[in-house]
Amino acid sequence: MNAGQKKRQWDLTRLRLVLQGVVVGLLTGGVISLFRLGIEKFLEFMQGLYRHPSAGLLILIALGSVVLAIVVGLLLKSEPNISGSGIPQVEGQLKGELEFNWWSILWKKFTAGILAIGPGLFLGREGPSIQLGAAVGQGVAAGWKRQGSERRIMIAAGAAAGLSAAFDAPIAGTLFVLEEVYHNFSPLVWVTSLASALAADFISLNVFGEVPVLHLTYSRPMPVELYWHLLLLGILLGLLGFLYQKALLAMPRLYALTHIPRAFQGIIPFLLVIPIGVWLPMILGGGNQMIIGFGKNVPGLSLLLILFALRFVFSVVSYGSGLPGGIFLPILSLGAVIGAIYGTFMHQMGLLPENYVMNLIIFSMAAYFACIGKAPFTAILLITEMVGNLTLLMPMALLALVAYLVVDLLGGAPIYESLLERLTVGKKVSGITHMDRLELPVFAGSPLEDRLVRDFQWPEQTLLSGIQRGEKTILPHGDTVIRAGDTLVLLTDSSQRAAVAAAIHQTAEAIKDEHTSQ
Repeated sequence: MNAGQKKRQWDLTRLRLVLQGVVVGLLTGGVISLFRLGIEKFLEFMQGLYRHPSAGLLILIALGSVVLAIVVGLLLKSEPNISGSGIPQVEGQLKGELEFNWWSILWKKFTAGILAIGPGLFLGREGPSIQLGAAVGQGVAAGWKRQGSERRIMIAAGAAAGLSAAFDAPIAGTLFVLEEVYHNFSPLVWVTSLASALAADFISLNVFGEVPVLHLTYSRPMPVELYWHLLLLGILLGLLGFLYQKALLAMPRLYALTHIPRAFQGIIPFLLVIPIGVWLPMILGGGNQMIIGFGKNVPGLSLLLILFALRFVFSVVSYGSGLPGGIFLPILSLGAVIGAIYGTFMHQMGLLPENYVMNLIIFSMAAYFACIGKAPFTAILLITEMVGNLTLLMPMALLALVAYLVVDLLGGAPIYESLLERLTVGKKVSGITHMDRLELPVFAGSPLEDRLVRDFQWPEQTLLSGIQRGEKTILPHGDTVIRAGDTLVLLTDSSQRAAVAAAIHQTAEAIKDEHTSQ
């Protein structure tokens, strides 16, 4: 086969994948549009009830909430993989660590997601939309009998289409899958994902219109002489972002103290949301209505502080219960509130003109997600697409970078990666019949030195449980850097200790040889 024929074959392969991506995107756009409509109509219905409360009505709402919690719990019990946002599950599937029945995920996540998010819990639609899109992609791949890398591309394309349709943000949807979920920027992956995201957005725009999801505007760009606010606000966002990560990851342990079966722990946020609905029905849900409201009127500082405390605590309570719902939109909402708090306070102190408060609200949404999700490029593009009116990206990028660095210095890991590790640890440990501890020192000059944990191919059924560094033990995550002098603490089967040590040594030597040849 000559060079011209090879090039033509490559072009046809790409075109075929793009067309398949368009099919996945159109189907995903239809599914997510129905999902969004279901959530919006349910939320509008509940807000209408809360605006005219009576004792009898509240009793009916409480009984209905218990019934909904039981129904969602039964769905979770039959399909545990629909819990949470679904993004860690998709990431694990693309890594080959998890596998699902796409039809079971599709209809159960769709149903449970509407029932869990619709009543006004502080959960987002974006995570479930990503998992629903990935299920559609897997279903299309199964229908066309695609396997291997082509199947993974279809799943990734569906995930991108899901986020695109959820937020009307095709560019950010594509980049999020590449940056945070798939971790692969190959041309076949991004061009198929982009085609799928655009097709899904086409369907969504026809259903919901062309107004951006979070349509906010600011009167003028922030002048350079006020950029020092971005440094202070970035530090604040980073500290609160790290706190949010820790609180979210601690919730399953706190819920375990209730002794309620995991699938039915959602009954707690289902009941706790009722007094919030009676008091402030407009802040129910993921928070997009509240954010849009800031464009008309930013509340006073006292109310903003109450909103922050309420949304912070109830967001982690809602997500920590394992209910099918995301944290994407709740994180953006918290970022908006933090930006409003900082901007209002600085204005009252006479250090910031009032017309720049909106700038900080918009920038903070991107920065807060950037530091918690550790996906700054996606955050910047997402807010740009969702807001629909930004004239200068530099201050938003600077704020996102500062917040990101603060969380990084504190040792925070990407939240979705941390959640995935919790899903896969049990699988790795369950394959170990007789667990044993293996300690491997890292010497200066070792191929493992200065390498990220995520970048090393660890042997199967082996768990890196800790890194001994001097007097302290570090709990590793994907972004943890292995240093010379560290001692790696691994758990593996006692019969496999020697084989695991040899496999790690062999992989390290292969890395060393590869670097030498380059």
